[in-house]
Amino acid sequence: MFRYLWALPNTLIGLLFVPFVLLTKGHVAIVHGVVELHGWLPGFVLRRCIPIRGGASAITFGHVVLGRDSLCLDATRRHERVHILQCEVWGPAFIPIYLLASLWAVLSGQGAYAGNYFEREAFRLAAE
Repeated sequence: MFRYLWALPNTLIGLLFVPFVLLTKGHVAIVHGVVELHGWLPGFVLRRCIPIRGGASAITFGHVVLGRDSLCLDATRRHERVHILQCEVWGPAFIPIYLLASLWAVLSGQGAYAGNYFEREAFRLAAE
């Protein structure tokens, strides 16, 4: 239970999307204790508002994962679950620390996404 409370500030950001996803006829499901959202709105946000080439397939906010569609959620589930674990460790500091890791990666010439410590860890652990 503590892990849900510690990650709650991040989760609340993700939960803000729920009514809008439902209003736009998107889908909301709870999968192994994680709220997963997909549909038009998450797809738009992931394609247009995430500053990486081509956008993102999914994004995690605490115990909420937004995906473009159900296939993207399936394909990224292991990776996004690592981000959930990271949120459980870092709690309210996760988003600022993640953004600082992206800034550090840019300044060191690695790229905000590919060089981000948290992304590298998620790719590594999801592949195990």
